[in-house]
Amino acid sequence: MAKKIMVDGNTAAAQIAFACSEVAAIYPITPSSPMAETCDELASLKKVNIWGSIPQVVEMESEGGAAGAVHGALTTGSMTSTFTASQGLLLMIPNMYKIAGELAPCVFHVSARSLACQGLCIFGDHGDVMACRQTGFAMLASNSVQEAMDMALVAHLATLKSSVPFLHFFDGFRTSHEIQKIDAIDYEDIAKLVDWDAVKAFRERALNPEHPHQAGTAQNPDIYFQNREAANKHYLATPEIVEACMKQVGELTGRHYNLFDYVGAPDAEEVIIVVSSPTGRHNTIQ
Repeated sequence: MAKKIMVDGNTAAAQIAFACSEVAAIYPITPSSPMAETCDELASLKKVNIWGSIPQVVEMESEGGAAGAVHGALTTGSMTSTFTASQGLLLMIPNMYKIAGELAPCVFHVSARSLACQGLCIFGDHGDVMACRQTGFAMLASNSVQEAMDMALVAHLATLKSSVPFLHFFDGFRTSHEIQKIDAIDYEDIAKLVDWDAVKAFRERALNPEHPHQAGTAQNPDIYFQNREAANKHYLATPEIVEACMKQVGELTGRHYNLFDYVGAPDAEEVIIVVSSPTGRHNTIQ
């Protein structure tokens, strides 16, 4: 039987990120800061991840620095995560393009909130996440504290299989700070779900003086767009990979997920598409 724990959404996601990461580059911003704090605390307690090591948690001096550190860690073949929200996520966008362009598997965990416009608002919408749709990151949303843990695991499993980086998000405060009793996922069970061949392939692509390769060059359009086209096969395969990872997690936990779930009349002519926490209250939507 799964161990019951009382946690908020941030902690639920962070526990999975810690288990699946060798490096976490962090910089605090409301409402995502507890995710970084959780990883930092677990590392200070010498807790070991599924790779048999204690993750290196490094606090940078800005969100841009954190994203750059993530990119750098990925080029060494390290499993890497970060946590952010709002303008902090926007400051990571330049590095997100590079990470996605290099097909580097990683997960950004985001407590979604409004962007500061005429004023600063620490609650609200998905403006920060939606600003990243062009970066090449796949996006996966959670609607509850339990899903924050489960979808975090799906994201970490799927990014390794697909080589597409993932942005896993949930609503700031509505989910990030809501405390619920959930079923924890054991580290030993997580390790059994990992595609170790994908891990080996990722590490073999790392920069290493023992087998050097060329990367990060300047390219003329004839080469540049061939590379952009070549990446499409990874994105085309990603939905099926995510569905397969959801099935893996479902078989492990008994909680089953799909890319989309429809609730309503079979002959409906109009539908409302909702993402994240509103999906937990779909029965109230008429």
